This record gives sequence, structure tokens and C-alpha cells, in this order.
Amino acid sequence: MDIPILYEDNHLLVVEKPVNIPVQEDKSKDNDLLTLLKHDLKVRYQKPGNVFLGLVHRLDRPVGGAMVFAKTSKAASRLSDVIRRNALERKYLAVVRGAPAKTRAKLEHYLIKDKRKNIVHTVPASHEKAKKALLNYETINRMKNLSLLSVKLHTGRPHQIRVQLSELGTPIYGDQKYGQKVNKPGQQIALWAHELQFKHPTKDEVVTIKSFPPKEYPWNHWLNYCKG
Repeated sequence: MDIPILYEDNHLLVVEKPVNIPVQEDKSKDNDLLTLLKHDLKVRYQKPGNVFLGLVHRLDRPVGGAMVFAKTSKAASRLSDVIRRNALERKYLAVVRGAPAKTRAKLEHYLIKDKRKNIVHTVPASHEKAKKALLNYETINRMKNLSLLSVKLHTGRPHQIRVQLSELGTPIYGDQKYGQKVNKPGQQIALWAHELQFKHPTKDEVVTIKSFPPKEYPWNHWLNYCKG
């Protein structure tokens, strides 16, 4: 599988996750990103034995885009701390059905996950298991019955962007789980991990990585935001 490398040094590996591949092994037993990347490192660097690669954050299986992995335990520890402090800047592109009432806004919801059904629900803030979910969105452009949004995450809850935009009345194009009423089976979800920004775990510098969605519908309405 061709997995584009966006950035790599002794401590970090940032790749463009392909769509519809799990980040790590699950019940499906399909090829997973973590295993494929470990194998690639083993071959490229002719490493004996097991290869270390730290998984520090996740993307939903159907979602593509930028993901950072740690190549050393020191980097894994420091990146995990960055994420705990919400200091990993994560920006996404999303194509939604319709258009939000406000061009830009901050969304706050409280979420719980039904692990058995792998689905997330909004609940009142008073719910004992509720976890706060925060994001900012901005409408970049509208095209007929679709809108392109830029989304900045402030928390990293499961399915967060998908649930919160659906609650707004603008489910993501192709989302089979939180937009069943307006999306058809087989449509690919139009959610893309567009940008990562964080302090390098061992250097005094900020790393900024961008990844762009493919020139496929509905992204092709906005070719300035698509990769060549």
C-alpha cells in the first residue's frame, strides 16, 4: 500500500493516512496503518527484531489525512503530553450537507460513547459519563447544497467532528453513521485531517504539516484545497 510520508526524522514519522484503513488492528483483521508502517520502517532501515512506533492519536477508519507517529519512546512520551495539554493543533476540512446558520462559531457539546454499538451520542452536561467536546468551524465556501468547512479541534473525542456537525444540522457528506438520512450507502465520508502543528519533541522548533484531500467528488468543487 502506498502511504505518503509527509515528514520524517529520527523521532517522528508523519504520514498521510489512506481512507478506509484502521489505524491499528481491529476485529476485521484488515491491514492496519500501524502494522504497515512498522513493516516499512523495518525494511527501509533494515532493522532487526521488533520496530518501535508509538501511536499517540487516532483517525476514524473512513477518514484520511495527516497523522503523526513517534519513532522513539522519548518522542512518544512528549507527544502524549502535548496531546493531554491540548497543545497539538489539529485542523480538518469537511464537506457538509447544507450550510451552518453562522459562518463561523464555536461548538460545545457533551458526548458519551456506546462502545457496544460504536456510536457516540450527545447528552446533557449533567450526565455522569459525559465528556466535553469543543471545536471551532469556519465556512470557507458554499456550492449548491454543500459547504466546505475548516474545523479546528480543541478536544479529541471519538467521532467528535462527525457528531457535532450532525447536531448542527449539517452532517458530513458521505457519513454513513451520523448522516444516514441524507447520505447514500457507499459514499465516501468527506472529512480530511488537513493540518497538524506541534512543538517538536526534541528540538526547539514548531512542526507544521499539511495534507490535502483528493480531486474526487465532492472535494473537486474546491480544487484549491485538493492535492495535485
